[in-house]
Amino acid sequence: MSVMLVSEQLLNALQYGVMLFLIASGLTLVLGIMNTLNLAHGALFMLAAYLAVATYGMTHSFVAAAAGAVAGVAAVAAALEVLVMRQLYERDHLDQVLASFGLLLLLTEAAPMLWGRASLEMPAPAALAGSVAVGTLRYPAYRLFVTGAGLLIAAMMYWAIHHTRIGIQIRAGATNRTMLACCGVNVRKLFFLVFCAGAALAGAAGLLVSPLVAVDASMGDAILTLCFVIVAIGGLGSVRGAFVAALAVGFVDTFGRAFLPSVLGFPLGPAVASVGVYAFMAAVLIWRPRGLFPVRI
Repeated sequence: MSVMLVSEQLLNALQYGVMLFLIASGLTLVLGIMNTLNLAHGALFMLAAYLAVATYGMTHSFVAAAAGAVAGVAAVAAALEVLVMRQLYERDHLDQVLASFGLLLLLTEAAPMLWGRASLEMPAPAALAGSVAVGTLRYPAYRLFVTGAGLLIAAMMYWAIHHTRIGIQIRAGATNRTMLACCGVNVRKLFFLVFCAGAALAGAAGLLVSPLVAVDASMGDAILTLCFVIVAIGGLGSVRGAFVAALAVGFVDTFGRAFLPSVLGFPLGPAVASVGVYAFMAAVLIWRPRGLFPVRI
């Protein structure tokens, strides 16, 4: 096991964890503040990737693709919140699961109807197409850009949640939304903003990952499962917990898939690697049943 290989996997794990955080942070806000299960969150991530590819194909501009993906997904989320999700806030979780699963199926089937069933690809920006030196390692410049962009968004989220009025309301809503309403805050408006912001974060992740993977209608399914794992590990409603848990899941998954097959052999190695994240979640929840950083009530 060479030092360069370990270093490369460390950078891959960091990039993967940051991408997972962008998706899971929106999901944990919706779950923690709105007490709403939204199974369509992964489909919004998928839709953003399609919108990025489509916009890039028309404009050949990564900036335009970014605007199209994030703004387009936020607009779709706004329509879904008004037409569907708003009717579910006071319903039980079974109704939320059934309705959001219907939205998941709708979006998953709509994407191939609009863009075809073949996988799509989007090139990385020309300025980031090569590799850069990280110590003695040559690493793809675009992957470093994804990591830096994700960390910048995470820092902006931390500042917004801890140093702005809307952030105070979000943290209060995660603790006791009934008391928040009694203090005169328009909870419905807050819910709308949180839902759209969560979708925009998923849109940012879809944009950033589109030059790295094949874009197809099933790409949001596995991501959604991992996001629920991250929410459970980090603590419901905790953005800090989502960040720490996403990085941990990124490292466990990346290193497991990279090294366990060679250590344990076939087929045991790949099998253990595929369940490593869930074993990690089980261990964390046995130790801290409410997650690493639960919101204090």
